[in-house]
Amino acid sequence: MGDIIAALALLFPVFIVAMAVRWVRMIRINSEKQIQQNKEIISLLKENKERGSQ
Repeated sequence: MGDIIAALALLFPVFIVAMAVRWVRMIRINSEKQIQQNKEIISLLKENKERGSQ
């Protein structure tokens, strides 16, 4: 029984680090998507402004 607890105690920090790395990776991917969407929105707003001034 003590071996199981020791094994879990060793694996728990590894699991936490893996989850943290996954979480950071997901945030980075979503940030890149958000930046691309913002660029598209800005270009559409500029187009709309140009059409409105004509």
